[in-house]
Amino acid sequence: MTGGAALDALFRPSSIAVIGASATVGKAGNAMVRSLLGFPGRLHLVNPRAGRIEGRAAVPSLAEIDGPVDLAVLVIRAEAVPAALEECGQAGVRAAVVCSGGFAEAQPDGELDEGQGTGSSLQDQARAVARRHGMRLLGPNTSGFMNPLDGVLANFVPDVRLLEPGPLAVVASSGGVNLAACFAAAADGLGVRLGVGLGNAADVGFADVLAYLAGDGATRAVGIQLEGVDDGRELVAAVAELAAVKPVVALKAGRSGVSAFARSHTGRVLGDFELGRAALRQAGAVVVDDLGELVDALRALCARRMKPRAAPGVGVVTAQAGPGILMADVLRARGVSIPELEETTLKGLGRLLPPLTWQRNPVDTGRPQETFGAVLAEVAADPQVDALLVYALEEGDAVDPEAALGTPGVAGELPVVFGSGGPAGALDERQRALAGVAVPVYRTPERAARAMGALVDDGRAQHRLASARVRPAAPLPPEVTRLLASGPPDEHTAKAVLDALGVPTPERRVCPDRATAQAALAELGGPVVVKVLDPGVAHKLAAGGVHLGVHGPASLGAALDAIDAIPDRATAGYLVEAQAAPGPELLVGGFRDSAFGPVVAVGPGGSNVERLGSPALRLAPLSAPDVDEMLAALGLGLAGDEGLALANVLLAVSDLLMGAPQVSEIDVNPVRLTPSGPWALDALVVLDR
Repeated sequence: MTGGAALDALFRPSSIAVIGASATVGKAGNAMVRSLLGFPGRLHLVNPRAGRIEGRAAVPSLAEIDGPVDLAVLVIRAEAVPAALEECGQAGVRAAVVCSGGFAEAQPDGELDEGQGTGSSLQDQARAVARRHGMRLLGPNTSGFMNPLDGVLANFVPDVRLLEPGPLAVVASSGGVNLAACFAAAADGLGVRLGVGLGNAADVGFADVLAYLAGDGATRAVGIQLEGVDDGRELVAAVAELAAVKPVVALKAGRSGVSAFARSHTGRVLGDFELGRAALRQAGAVVVDDLGELVDALRALCARRMKPRAAPGVGVVTAQAGPGILMADVLRARGVSIPELEETTLKGLGRLLPPLTWQRNPVDTGRPQETFGAVLAEVAADPQVDALLVYALEEGDAVDPEAALGTPGVAGELPVVFGSGGPAGALDERQRALAGVAVPVYRTPERAARAMGALVDDGRAQHRLASARVRPAAPLPPEVTRLLASGPPDEHTAKAVLDALGVPTPERRVCPDRATAQAALAELGGPVVVKVLDPGVAHKLAAGGVHLGVHGPASLGAALDAIDAIPDRATAGYLVEAQAAPGPELLVGGFRDSAFGPVVAVGPGGSNVERLGSPALRLAPLSAPDVDEMLAALGLGLAGDEGLALANVLLAVSDLLMGAPQVSEIDVNPVRLTPSGPWALDALVVLDR
């Protein structure tokens, strides 16, 4: 690999020492030795009893090794690791893999057998030793890594020796997922460049390995599996830098609330599932739902990458109508464009296909034979088509996919994904043959369509990254700084902050007593909204502190009575404000995530927000494409001045989070969309204590 010389000693060592090498079959120290037997460099086996292991002489300690050691692989008990790393550092070892468990993933307050302290403290010691000696550390609690191209298989699963070299890299929180992904790719004929299980990532983490892969000419696509992350911003930056030069496919764990299990696995909390996915997507990764989809996406992206496009169009050509319908369903569900073909294309297809076939896209060929390649070429040449999704069953002499896809103007010009069904042996042969023209083969229509969806997502991501000029956060007006310094904000103060940021709020009056409230009603006219004004009452509606449609002295008195009955009020004030025109209601908000920092959210709002759909999330500061995507996710068709006005609300929240670090949360719910624009009808600003 090129670039990232600091990790060359780890992933491309000239010499390796296995500390804890064992002659006992079944022990990890023996399995690691067997995995490394084919290593082309100098392999040293270290065991206090020396002897012979797998036909090789072992030495009792590192001190007995003649010559430098680039990489030490530690397969020993956790409590012995810090001392062993110290010995490695003094011997000049440049990198280490620690496979042992019993570190931060163990119970934080659990004592180890030898009374050496908690797993977390042992991990801290190991990291400190490595950093003191300038030694890079992979793990602890990892199965290791595989680099088949250079013959470095430092993994305690010996069957990694069966992996063939290829263009795929996998970087996973889990060593098990790393292995599962690499073996699944191998089963589909895709070789591995590098597979890394980060484990607890005490030193070497995602950002390090992704930066390393960005400079590696042999890697064509990178898959990542993420459980949890300490520094989300660092991860996002690393993914964005890598995605700018080669595709990244990401699988985020934690959909079903398994955080406790994950902490026992790698020592990290999974974090918010949707936020992690949104951050990875914002950084340019193709985000998938499961391991199978991860491998299918990587196969397609290793074969060919789509050119950057804001909305890539896919031409669907099928030799059987039913599979074509299934593929179109999958694509449309993912928001992929299947554009109607231009008239010149349709005229060309009309000369090639029977008149009763559907030809506008998807194109049903009606089981053609000699014309299949010409049909593909016609569709590929359409100006609106950026990629081809093709399906044809194995039917002997009915269709020759290799010849058809080899037609000039087809596979050599744009990405092609091929789906088929038939006997396994025939499909294996078809897959090997089409690999020569960079066309991946999938054995169901749905898998083929999802793989095409990954190509489209990557094309969109490239376009977004190229155009995503982050708008610098606007300096906060002095009035905002003054308001935030005045103490815990109540609703009026929160809305005054929004006013200063250019977000429209209703005309209102702060009323310290009932007489002032009666005067406010007379001044504003009806109807008005009457609310409790107390920063300690966050859920005003549930507490009986919000009254709509108040229009006269009697209804105002009833509203004030209900507010006065709220227990434990810290203040006696009321807020009386003009009632806004009706319209759809949204939630716009922001918060600070412990891993990813400032986050902006928009989604369905109102009193039942907890039961409505998930909001769209993006990391602040927002770029123009971020805002456009968030508005599009609402599905309201906002455009023109209406869309621009709501975009300004999102940008105001982003500016507040970026410019006022003391703000931990802002909740504007609802934002009502009225004919005169969006209005912030309620607001909550929470400051760090």
